Amino acid sequence: MVDRARARAGPVGTGGLIRPMLAAAGPVPTGPGWAFEIKFDGVRAISYTAPVGTRLYSRNDRDVSRSYPEVAGLDLLDGLVLDGELVALDERGRPDFGLLQHRMHVAKPSPELIARVPVQYVVFDLLAFDGRPLLELPYGDRRRLLTELQLERPGVTVPANFTDTPGALVMAAAQQQGLEGVVAKRLSSPYRAGRRSRSWVKTPIRHTTEVIIAGWAPSSGNANVVGALLLAAHDADGLLVYVGDVGTGFTDATRRQLLELLGPLHRDTRPFPGAFSRARGWPGRAPSRGQVHWVEPELVGELEYRAFTVDATFRHPSWRGLRPDRDPADIGLPPPG
Repeated sequence: MVDRARARAGPVGTGGLIRPMLAAAGPVPTGPGWAFEIKFDGVRAISYTAPVGTRLYSRNDRDVSRSYPEVAGLDLLDGLVLDGELVALDERGRPDFGLLQHRMHVAKPSPELIARVPVQYVVFDLLAFDGRPLLELPYGDRRRLLTELQLERPGVTVPANFTDTPGALVMAAAQQQGLEGVVAKRLSSPYRAGRRSRSWVKTPIRHTTEVIIAGWAPSSGNANVVGALLLAAHDADGLLVYVGDVGTGFTDATRRQLLELLGPLHRDTRPFPGAFSRARGWPGRAPSRGQVHWVEPELVGELEYRAFTVDATFRHPSWRGLRPDRDPADIGLPPPG
């Protein structure tokens, strides 16, 4: 087994753990010399394979092998170092970050949890083979070697990459299938471990929807400034349910406007009957329950977001503005994806 000490000393001749190369955000590149891949909504992981097992390390060098035993237990070729994404798939076979949340913070999942939320390893780069590092090889050569290894098996997927299809068409197909977006990779680029490079360009797909403001939380630095909005929508039965929070996309003028509008709508209790669980991503320290200001659900706004999970929360939401032309009674949940 490749333990952490051995990895630090130089797994498969690399001189230490390899941190993932990161993509820069931007529009889909045009012109020759690019390959396009689907962007997967999961957790990045570098795997190191030795004769007695595989070790998985996160972006910050944390060993997550015990959290994903179905991947760590796979029989892969000795001496491989792979770059990929750990994903959980929905009933349509699409990566679902909401499902993966059930596994992400479990150090030792039970057999029941593994069966209920199985995880796959989507491999998109080959960093070492037979103990020899390949970081300086062009991406096109690394990807060709990865394909030739034929690693596909239950639990491991090597997704297609497109070199003869315009990126705009790949992006359109990803959007039609409800996927996260596209990553473009320059065929001539080496692997720049731990660096964000314009040789890789990620273009996520964003969605918009309307939500009801159910409350607000103050900024960590000023109790009289709106730091985040608590959001709600109506489920299929017409009940108002909590769908997370948003703390980005506001201008100073927007924060002042919201405070003026929300003040008269104050109420002492939450406006929805279901449970309230604060989502991650508060601007500053998460407020205590006593710091949440609930309001009558009368204001509607528009939200931009990456995905809406099966757990009914938004991924990477950003506020776009109020929609006074919308009736709160008409605001329902967006479809997952």
